[in-house]
Amino acid sequence: MTNRLNSSALIIKKNSLKAWILATRPKTLPVSFVPVLIGVVFSSHIVDSLNLFLAICTLLCSLCIQIGTNLINDALDFKKGADNHNRLGPLRMTQNGLLSYKEVLMGGFLSFSLALLCGIPLILAGGWPLAIILMVSIFCGYLYTGGPYPLAYIGVSDCFILIFFGWVSTCATYYLQTGTISLSIFIASTQIGLLAMVPHAINNLRDHASDKLAKKNSLAVRFGPQFARWEITILAFVPFLIGMYWLSQGSLWMTFLPFISLIPIVKNVKNIWLTEPGTKYNQFLATSALCQLLFGVLLALGSLL
Repeated sequence: MTNRLNSSALIIKKNSLKAWILATRPKTLPVSFVPVLIGVVFSSHIVDSLNLFLAICTLLCSLCIQIGTNLINDALDFKKGADNHNRLGPLRMTQNGLLSYKEVLMGGFLSFSLALLCGIPLILAGGWPLAIILMVSIFCGYLYTGGPYPLAYIGVSDCFILIFFGWVSTCATYYLQTGTISLSIFIASTQIGLLAMVPHAINNLRDHASDKLAKKNSLAVRFGPQFARWEITILAFVPFLIGMYWLSQGSLWMTFLPFISLIPIVKNVKNIWLTEPGTKYNQFLATSALCQLLFGVLLALGSLL
């Protein structure tokens, strides 16, 4: 059995490695990488030498939690009817029969298990706070689509993106390296977390019509497309305003170097305002993830200059 990836000529075989790779949603994975990057680079100013083993384990743990969340979402959105033949977003493996519901669901739990495995060194290094953070992160990854009150279906998932892909991931990485938490790492994690919310908000705007039918009450469903566009706009630009904090700390590089990423961000936001929700939003979503990556790399570079 084969299926086409949207309108492209790419053929995907059932149960293939390519199907599994696409199920992880690789274009969104920078959202997991950037917080760890910022946490490691910022901690390099505090410690004499970085613990690279802990840094790698932190990254793998973060990636496994995001992948597990994505796989559980793929399976359960299909079961709940949110992913159907009217879907505008990228190909979903369960919905298109390329992977079975059971396979994808078990893949999600396996990814969460790998996160726990990678998290063992983090718990040994960081103690019980890291154990709690890890367990809550995995639990909320499942609750994003699973459980009696899925976060994505009651309109509160947006704030959890900021919490876990901003504050928790960045600050935990920094804490593991330094044993402390600072105001600076909290400011940086807020910038990164707000930008991490943008792909999520674009996804919800694109799917607001089908989500409404499936009773998936995202903010775009609750308050409408115009609200969602303003949400995306604010999330995309506020990190630059927050960046004025670095100016007060005497760092021109950290303040202004990330402004290079403002060029593609402005273009992407403009396209969202000028384009009705549809398949073009898939590119806008991917671009927003790359913009967060670019912003994060520039912020990290600025801290080193």
